[in-house]
Amino acid sequence: MYCTELNSGIEIIYVDEYLLIANKPTLLLSVPGRGEDKQDCLISRLAVRYPSILTVHRLDWETSGLTVLALDKDTHRNLSRQFQERQVKKEYIAVVYGRMEKTQGEINLPLRCDWENRPRQIVDHQKGKASQTFWKHLNGTELNTRILLTPTTGRSHQLRVHLQQISHPILGDPLYAHPEALVMAERLLLHASRLSFSHPVTGKTISFSSTPPF
Repeated sequence: MYCTELNSGIEIIYVDEYLLIANKPTLLLSVPGRGEDKQDCLISRLAVRYPSILTVHRLDWETSGLTVLALDKDTHRNLSRQFQERQVKKEYIAVVYGRMEKTQGEINLPLRCDWENRPRQIVDHQKGKASQTFWKHLNGTELNTRILLTPTTGRSHQLRVHLQQISHPILGDPLYAHPEALVMAERLLLHASRLSFSHPVTGKTISFSSTPPF
């Protein structure tokens, strides 16, 4: 079943008795953070109508776009396994600093948490976890480039760090963009635009898409 929007302000792309696809806005946590001021989040808003709802994966606070949530424990286990085994296809749209000359590329840089500067992540070739991102040029100017991103791994801040490391930070990124790229957008220009996975009950491949608001 397809819906439009809840009173919570969250757009629901799809919902059935097993799972829900939401379009998370930017500047909203996926799950509660530490402290009373960080309790408002996607899962808490949705739980008002769907009290059994469970988080399967997370989007960064600044990132907007598609996220899948489970409505029962069996569905949660199934979807979590699909993410862990990299069976879920994820696509993102981003606008990055500068002109990317190539039409497509691949980034392989291992990542780990920068513990002294959390929540920042850093490249570490000794202790980092393998991280892979494919990108494709969509359009652009001399100042910026719109790209399609297809990560095969799901490390924290993976897309943001990978693009920073190849000198094309995402515009509006408060953690990884240099000053010039930061002021070129009022928000992080990163949007989870497509999700594709096997329905946990029917086994059929289902796909969802969302147009970036930028």
